Amino acid sequence: MDTGDALARIDTSVAHPARRYNYWLGGKDHFAADRASADAIAAAMPGVKLMAVENRAFLGRAVRYLAQRGIRQYLDIGTGIPAPNNTHEVAQSVDPATRVVYVDNDPIVLNHARALLTSARGGTNAYVDADLRDPDAILSSPELAATLDLSQPVALLLVAVLHFIREDEHPQEIIDKLTGALAPGSFLVATHATWEYLPEDAIEQLTANNPDGRFQARTGARFAELLSGFELVEPGIVSVAQWHAEGLPEPRPSAEDVACWGAVAQIR
Repeated sequence: MDTGDALARIDTSVAHPARRYNYWLGGKDHFAADRASADAIAAAMPGVKLMAVENRAFLGRAVRYLAQRGIRQYLDIGTGIPAPNNTHEVAQSVDPATRVVYVDNDPIVLNHARALLTSARGGTNAYVDADLRDPDAILSSPELAATLDLSQPVALLLVAVLHFIREDEHPQEIIDKLTGALAPGSFLVATHATWEYLPEDAIEQLTANNPDGRFQARTGARFAELLSGFELVEPGIVSVAQWHAEGLPEPRPSAEDVACWGAVAQIR
């Protein structure tokens, strides 16, 4: 893992999703291009910062839910820049022996990998510099093989990353390839942004800010199609702000306020 090479790959003139997300969360690892892009999106979609916060909180609740049910292995793809309550921190607070593999393609995330790899005593963390669009590279990585036992249940986390896979990049095939490598009893945790609650003028602004189509918002119905081969955990597909939100301060944000679907599903 050469962080020097990673830093050389950083193009500060082009916005990157992980750095933009870090900006919305109030982090410090972003550049002018990231902030400009994030602000343009927020101008058209004012709830996007709240969505980032609620998506992060969903991740923590979902990991704790699975950890409390005995899942001790996690494959977190689209890790993002470290923030409080990373996957390993939540899971290893339940069982310190939990093993976690992080995957991301942003060189800044790679530069922070040392923080991600600080495991609880008895646990194991690893980092893979790879892209979700190449699931074979992820599954064949030596870091994954050395850390996870795919013959035992694994939680696959695709949190706030599927909406960066265009339809022509075959998201269903990617999901099926990854989940097909996992043992029965494994789980899939996924979230996905949607524009279905936005007015037409907001969608036009967001489309103009997305000239390469890299961001692919999908409806709840399309997200449900992508997860149709799995057994959804109750309450099924709901806004990330509403998934297992019992005991959180009321009133909770609505689906319109936080236009991001979330779900946990078991892999049969």
